[in-house]
Amino acid sequence: MSENALSLKGLTKSFGPAKIIQGVDLDIKAGERHAIIGPNGAGKSTLFNLISGLYTPTSGSVKLRGEEIGGMAPFKINRKGLSRSFQVSNIFANMTVRENVRCGVLYSMGYGYSFLRNIGNLKEVSEKTAEILESVDLIDKANLPAVLLPYADQRTLEIAITIAGGADVILLDEPTAGMSHSETDRAVDLITKATEGKTLVIVEHDMGVVFNLADRISVLVYGEIIATGKPEEVRGDPKVREAYLGDEADGLDEGDAA
Repeated sequence: MSENALSLKGLTKSFGPAKIIQGVDLDIKAGERHAIIGPNGAGKSTLFNLISGLYTPTSGSVKLRGEEIGGMAPFKINRKGLSRSFQVSNIFANMTVRENVRCGVLYSMGYGYSFLRNIGNLKEVSEKTAEILESVDLIDKANLPAVLLPYADQRTLEIAITIAGGADVILLDEPTAGMSHSETDRAVDLITKATEGKTLVIVEHDMGVVFNLADRISVLVYGEIIATGKPEEVRGDPKVREAYLGDEADGLDEGDAA
């Protein structure tokens, strides 16, 4: 696939006098895994909010497969094939794991809310839900209320919900935040498997995750992209090392061993 999945041109976002995103230009190829990294306060979550419709751009363009989506309502963007997760787990706590995933599957298959339809009779929905739960290793916990899942499994469930909508462009905002090393390793394996054939854009602080997952990396500093390239190119860029002073700069080297 040669078409860009996402294309950002001259993208800016201001809140009053504060200019958070300052003219971002970025093309993300269809089917690639692209990581966006940067110091705290760089504007990474703001950029995700602009792409997914939570914020309206002050200026500039956001295109999904060539179609302008900047300023479009989030649910409309979702229906066009882009889905995202959040830094904080965003699940239906009192529903079962299966029910959480099934909600996304229903909409991906064109079913809306209906009090007259017996969801249990929708074989294709049940099969797709089970397939997704299998792909993220949650099938054994399908009947548990989501609130009873350990934290790492709740994050995994959110990834499953994100995938369940059928989107082919997936945005994950710090999916491994708060996980142990072993939980992070498992999450990377699950994300790799679950997003195969899709376009993945990930914001992540863990450099081991970034260098294990990403085909290309973009570095955002003070609302501007200062470098984009393959992991080995970004790791050796002096501008990037300058932006990551101290421990975070050390983390760029640790990606080799992760």
